[in-house]
Order: sequence, then C-alpha cells, then structure tokens
Amino acid sequence: MSDVTKHTWDSTPLETLNPLISRRLISTERQMMAQVLLKQGAIVPAHDHHNEQFTYILSGCLRFWIGAHADAPGDVFTDVRAGEVLVIPGGVRHRAEALEDTLDLDVFNPPRADWLDGSDAYLRASK
Repeated sequence: MSDVTKHTWDSTPLETLNPLISRRLISTERQMMAQVLLKQGAIVPAHDHHNEQFTYILSGCLRFWIGAHADAPGDVFTDVRAGEVLVIPGGVRHRAEALEDTLDLDVFNPPRADWLDGSDAYLRASK
C-alpha cells in the first residue's frame, strides 16, 4: 500500500523557467500536477507531447492556438479564462500566450519527464 502525502503549494519549490514563467510541481508515478504562473505577455511556444493535459485557469487568461494554428498563430484561437478548463489530448500541438497575469493548474498523465528532468528547453528559452 502506498503512502498518503499532503503538500502545500507554498512549501513546494518555485522553479523560474524564464523571466515570465515559473512553476511548482507535484508528481507521482502516474500523474503530475503543476501550478504555473505566467506574467502577461508570456509565450509558451508551439509544442506537443504524448501526455494528456488538463489546464484549469485559476486567475487570468491564456490564449491557445491548437493544431496547425500553433505553428502559425493567427485569428483562430481559444481563450481560456478563470474557472475554465482546456483538455488537450496527447499528441495535439498547441501554443499559448498569457493575455494577463495568469495562474493555472496543469494536470498531466503520465507525468512530463521533460519537466521533471529539466530538458524542457522550449519553455526555458521563451520570453
């Protein structure tokens, strides 16, 4: 039987990825939860991953470009605001921009290995 653990976000280390994006991670063998803080203007460059993703916006607003629009962002997008959840299946390309200071909660299944081992250069290089 596995151990039950309790976490608080305030005691979870805050990792600064670039001047506009930081995050906190809680992970188990089969799932990961991330608190992501994005300052207005932050860009999450186009990328995809095999992990299923839920993005729940706690405050602020993220604009997402999905599929082919992720690589050529234009006027086809989805705005996700506080209280809304975007479900992104594994393998779907996506890009995001913070339209205002945003706090989101991302849930991944399985956990993002690149986030755990620090090989997520696409986030570390963005503005």
